Amino acid sequence: MSPPVTVTPEAGPAAPRQEHLAAVSWPADGVSAADISGLGLLAGPGANRPVPIASVAKLMTAYVILLDHPLPAEGSGPEITIQSSEAAAYPSQAGAGDSLVPVAAGETLTERQALEALLLPSADNMAWILARWDAGGQAAFVARMNDTARRLGMTATSYTDPSGLDASTTSTAADQVRLGMAAMQVPALAAIAGMSTAVVPVAGVVRNYNTLLGQDGIVGLKTGSTQAAGGCVLIAAWRKAGAHRTLIVAATFGQPGTAQTILPNALQAGHLLVLSLDRALGPSRLSTHP
Repeated sequence: MSPPVTVTPEAGPAAPRQEHLAAVSWPADGVSAADISGLGLLAGPGANRPVPIASVAKLMTAYVILLDHPLPAEGSGPEITIQSSEAAAYPSQAGAGDSLVPVAAGETLTERQALEALLLPSADNMAWILARWDAGGQAAFVARMNDTARRLGMTATSYTDPSGLDASTTSTAADQVRLGMAAMQVPALAAIAGMSTAVVPVAGVVRNYNTLLGQDGIVGLKTGSTQAAGGCVLIAAWRKAGAHRTLIVAATFGQPGTAQTILPNALQAGHLLVLSLDRALGPSRLSTHP
């Protein structure tokens, strides 16, 4: 990866109170932004440029599902039955190299288990199943995603599918950190995004692609990688300064590399960005306990 770009933030309409920050080292590649509770949006390089976001799109899928079917932080929710057509599509989807969890016709998952399969191993087929369950089909669900994006002020975002597999699903780093802040206010979503592993029917143990969880206050949120999008990560981290806790949400998309290295590169870039933001905010201790 290229060395980071160090930028001394300047106050402006899109970045309130940035004059209180020291210099931030932004990733040199791709696009980046951050949002800090009590401080506001920090625009990094290309923060407002729409780009493909790969499976980071699944965070909005989960957010819409939980708007329509709220869960307590540890709740299970209603059961979702896998249709025969959804199970039958699995072999061809697997052959295409999609990120999936195995499913069986007639299998039932709770809403929580479906969200765990969506967010941890980033299962494309679970995004499509949840869209059908919630809205009757992908087109209607995508309309819900875009309506929700507008309500959150994500004016440069366009969802065309619930999985992020389509390169035409695009957003900006600035829009996605806005979503990240909203998502962290949903207890069930924050709890699931912070899980390293889960057990779901048929698939068994699934693991979170976000290998940064538990390090330096990092508690979420979503990763993604495709050839079109490069390596993408949206990170949430808590920092503690005395008795005060602050939530940092940072995004960096379009990290370069091979098919095997783009996600590790994005995770590294995101991790370094969180550490830089923490330093820029002054003396603190990153903590995984909000």
